[in-house]
Amino acid sequence: MHVTRQRVAKDRLRVFSRPIGRRRIRLLAAATAALVVAGGGIAYATTDIFGTNQVGSTTKTGRQLADDQIIEPIGDRLLVDDGKLLASTVSPDGRFLAALTTDRSIALTIVDLKNYEVLQQAGTASTADVHISDDNVGQEGPAYSPDGTTLWLPQMNGFTRFPVNADGTLGTPTSIDIAARGSKHALPAQAVFSADGTTVYAAVNGQNRVVAMDAATGAIQRSWTVGTAPRGLALVGDKLYVSNEGGRPARPGETTMNSYGTQVPADPVTGAATTGTVSVINVADPAAPVASIEVGLHPTAMHAARGALFVTDTFGDQVSVIDTSKDKVVQTIATQPWPQASVGYAPDGVTLTEDGHLLVTLGRANAVAVYRYKSPQEPVSYVGLLPTDYYPEEVTTVGDDVVVTNTRGIGERGPTRTIDKGAGTTPATGHNTHDSTGSLLRFKLPADSVIRKYTATVFAQNGWGKNDDVKDAHGDKQKAVPVPKRLGDPSTIKHVFLVVKENRSYDQMFGDDPRGNGDPWLAQFGEKVTPNQHALVRQFGLYDNTYDIGTNSAEGHNWLMQADNPEYTESSAGEYQRSYDTEDDALGHQRSGFLWTGAQAAGKTARNFGEFTQFETVPADASWQKFYCDARNMAATGQDTTIKTDTESPIPSLNDITVHAYPKFDTNIPDIYRYEIWKRDFEANGPANLNMFWLSSDHTGGAPNAVAQVADNDLAVGQIVDTISHSKYWKDSAIFVIEDDTQDGVDHVDGARGPVQIISPWAQHGTVDSRYYTQITMIRTIEQILGIQPMNQKDSAATPMAATFTGKPDYTPFNAVPNQVSLTDGLAAPPACGNDIPAAAGPSALGGQTTASTVPAGKRHIAEVWTAWQRKQQQTGPNAIPDYASPVLMNHLTWYQVHNWATPYPGETKIFTPDEVPGGYLPAPESDG
Repeated sequence: MHVTRQRVAKDRLRVFSRPIGRRRIRLLAAATAALVVAGGGIAYATTDIFGTNQVGSTTKTGRQLADDQIIEPIGDRLLVDDGKLLASTVSPDGRFLAALTTDRSIALTIVDLKNYEVLQQAGTASTADVHISDDNVGQEGPAYSPDGTTLWLPQMNGFTRFPVNADGTLGTPTSIDIAARGSKHALPAQAVFSADGTTVYAAVNGQNRVVAMDAATGAIQRSWTVGTAPRGLALVGDKLYVSNEGGRPARPGETTMNSYGTQVPADPVTGAATTGTVSVINVADPAAPVASIEVGLHPTAMHAARGALFVTDTFGDQVSVIDTSKDKVVQTIATQPWPQASVGYAPDGVTLTEDGHLLVTLGRANAVAVYRYKSPQEPVSYVGLLPTDYYPEEVTTVGDDVVVTNTRGIGERGPTRTIDKGAGTTPATGHNTHDSTGSLLRFKLPADSVIRKYTATVFAQNGWGKNDDVKDAHGDKQKAVPVPKRLGDPSTIKHVFLVVKENRSYDQMFGDDPRGNGDPWLAQFGEKVTPNQHALVRQFGLYDNTYDIGTNSAEGHNWLMQADNPEYTESSAGEYQRSYDTEDDALGHQRSGFLWTGAQAAGKTARNFGEFTQFETVPADASWQKFYCDARNMAATGQDTTIKTDTESPIPSLNDITVHAYPKFDTNIPDIYRYEIWKRDFEANGPANLNMFWLSSDHTGGAPNAVAQVADNDLAVGQIVDTISHSKYWKDSAIFVIEDDTQDGVDHVDGARGPVQIISPWAQHGTVDSRYYTQITMIRTIEQILGIQPMNQKDSAATPMAATFTGKPDYTPFNAVPNQVSLTDGLAAPPACGNDIPAAAGPSALGGQTTASTVPAGKRHIAEVWTAWQRKQQQTGPNAIPDYASPVLMNHLTWYQVHNWATPYPGETKIFTPDEVPGGYLPAPESDG
């Protein structure tokens, strides 16, 4: 672990737009299915100011992030470079801060606030000061006892209780278990102590209840049923307030959707939760019923002070103020500082200073919103915004200091790592998405006049404000161009194809292209493995400064489908037991809908091939080999598939447009099979205006080895483009190919830098483009082409990639390139139709195939142990979950397989079993598979 302190700008002002001053922000009304978050005539926004910045670089305006933001925060920064910092708590005496931590096998970080340095860390990492059995952590907490002598860490099945020494360090922990109820683990969130310290009240998030526990023994003394997904607790006298992120129980006849086994009231189109509540428990009267107060969507953090309870309605983009003498909401405070968008700021932390300043962290705006507060009934007055680091999650006061905990710190800029992908590659060392950082900021609250000036800094760092005053040109006839300047104006492009792939970095794929900013030593899947994507970037353009924002698939697919990774997923990053991919979780869906619902609201058609789907049915005897032979037969004869699959989505609007024969994520189904399924639909029905694909073989983890699966993915991409470009639809089509995330590779610039292709007659051909782009700018480009209203403030502010297109089309089609490596390398048994033998590559492009019979006798037991481990990783079959397996373990398995179980992993002296791999634990599925 490396920790740094840094003084960051407190006085410099980056003037970008006029200050907001004392203007009150009003809460905007929201629709359910397709919320309008920007004006109908919105033109290009402002992230073009980032120019050719590279992520991690520092310019005169601040440090560039991978999500269309720059940070230059107020105050003193304490940087922790071995994990994200989630929820945090300050000790009763104000001397120490304890923060939940995830990534790098650290679960808990203790900070000495007096010396402003990391004092201790707990986890399974070899660098941890205190070792515990696992690293999973809940969404809220930890909790100090009133006397500061114990600290309770929330974990999946209860709490880990640490004694706290006089110097703030932790002693040997003990486990406090809360039993599972059927399939529902406890998943505790916040815990608070009674005033005398004898009782611990805990929100048992996974079981929709709150328990009272004996602080000495951990025994449960009482249990109350509350709303869905309780998170925050606040004890005011004898009243215990509970924020229920999933809201109230469903009523008969209501539309509902699942969230960890509970059906919650949900929007009938998007499947997003529609209620939020605060439960009120009278802890002094066991017979008293639990009361409920309606608040906004996704209530999370709470803070009680001066007769009020402040509740952050995180998905509602507001704070509810409850008068605790009446237990009624007396006012709501809008946390929507940019008038162009009402969704997507993620208020997630709140506190009140002694002098009456209400501070609210806006996680997705990298800011603290400041208000003047006097009493529950008197409306607050808005002061302004203060800039923070990446994703502020908590805010508190310690004496005269304000302390902000930032989940993502300065981005994925921790120590680099080495990844090996086996035969045909060499181990590569560079930046990776799991090189997480977190940070604290400490500062004195500035005068109100200074806070108002800082507001302009926050606007500039988010790209807000440049074209806010552009008027709608409704009624004016505009000439069709590829990317219209105004939303709703005509485009020369009528059909958009969004192809989502899995987990590759830019250098990992294109590091060997000398035209771009690549490192050829990091090109683990270079041109020999990915000939089609290399041919595509030569014909249509190479983009070497584009970034995929999410750490993993749970985040990446959200960024592509919602232009955001909701706070629910951000705060779940330490556990993921409640849900990983949130397709089947109402709490993971923003109120403004998805890319496809926006297309439908704009009068466009949409069609889905596997993306964001959840359920799959396949024959019990299906295997990768059988799917492979079926695909080959379809390609050779034109016949229909013989293996029938069924893919479903629990989201009504998505299920309605999903092609159910197209398989979802399942690494035991080759992408050339997916191509054949899509081709038949394309030939029979033609394309929709918006066509979404999930091609997942390059994730790896199926029956063939990693190189073979990436080659399969590459061939399918080439075949899709070939088919479209030779069709009558080519003249008005655009194909966007992008990764969901880049976590299974490294990159010399940044772990989030990913490969992208923009393929169209209207795309710039043969160009090398080093302008700063992200997944958000790509989604905004699709929205601008199809006339889709932006979904939240992130895509509202993003600049469409107009410069990547031209008004002079080149209709030359693309001809797919045959694979140059065998698609069947690494199989334990060959397909019935025979192994794949590329014409130009000979019988084995990568040195032969490893089979069970060729494993050395002395290593067969270890190989069998690994095989048993692999079967449990849920990467294949109907219950496949992307990124379930630990990346460290998957990289070891790949190495052992391609080296025939004869060579230890680089830097190690023996071949390990899964349990022996150093640093192998990551809370599944926070990984890359």
